[in-house]
Amino acid sequence: MPGTHVWYVSYGSNMAAARLACYLEGGCPPGGTRANPGAHDPTPPARSVPVDLPGTLYFHGDSPQWGGGVAFYDHDTPGWTAARAYLLTAAQLADVAAQEMYRAPCPDDPLVGLLGRPLPDGRHAMGPGRYETLVEVGRLDGLPLLTLTAPYGAGHVEHHRPSAAYLRMLGDGLRESRGWSAAEVAAYLRARVVEATP
Repeated sequence: MPGTHVWYVSYGSNMAAARLACYLEGGCPPGGTRANPGAHDPTPPARSVPVDLPGTLYFHGDSPQWGGGVAFYDHDTPGWTAARAYLLTAAQLADVAAQEMYRAPCPDDPLVGLLGRPLPDGRHAMGPGRYETLVEVGRLDGLPLLTLTAPYGAGHVEHHRPSAAYLRMLGDGLRESRGWSAAEVAAYLRARVVEATP
């Protein structure tokens, strides 16, 4: 139901609070090229916690916001992915999901009702787009941990190198959420970008 809280799990640029704020409050993220309209409810997340996900992080596509590849999560390929979970309302997560697909948030988004129930088989395809596959990656404090990713896995697409601005935003999120040093951030990202093509 609207108002129900869920955990939105970010493994990409939204790990940085300044980036997520642009999806909630509106505005252009540092280093980005496009402004986001913001959510109907701009309230900041009630909480955020670092989480470790089983699965692989990979970079693909060509971002209109950042240039270069952007992060996707493959739940089915072995590995581990650093992520940050934000406590949002279901309506806020629906608005974030719309903006990830460069759509304006809709006050009657049917996704809101879906978020209040367990997902069949732990996932739901909202469409064929790059961030239109919703995956439940666990539960925390009795609430679902939900992330957005592509319908295709890491082994089915070419890997594209992210832009420097995008990697800086990921680094900001890793430092904020985990207290990692610059060296720890660089090692984590280097291990996941090394297979990317220019």
